[in-house]
Amino acid sequence: MSAKIKLGISGLSCNHCKMKVEKALKTLAGVENVQVNLAAGEAEVDFDAAKISEAELKAVIVDAGYEVR
Repeated sequence: MSAKIKLGISGLSCNHCKMKVEKALKTLAGVENVQVNLAAGEAEVDFDAAKISEAELKAVIVDAGYEVR
């Protein structure tokens, strides 16, 4: 079951931060596409809701060193 979510992220200050969050999310099985908008401070994630939960997506962002708003 394909789903899409936008997550607000605090602490994104540069392109390295953007790439770090994208890379972390893409490592999860079930994540189909990730786009982080640095200026807006948010990530748009397409994922398979049958394989991964919203909580797991948020946990990976926190583990990468950022805060989910």
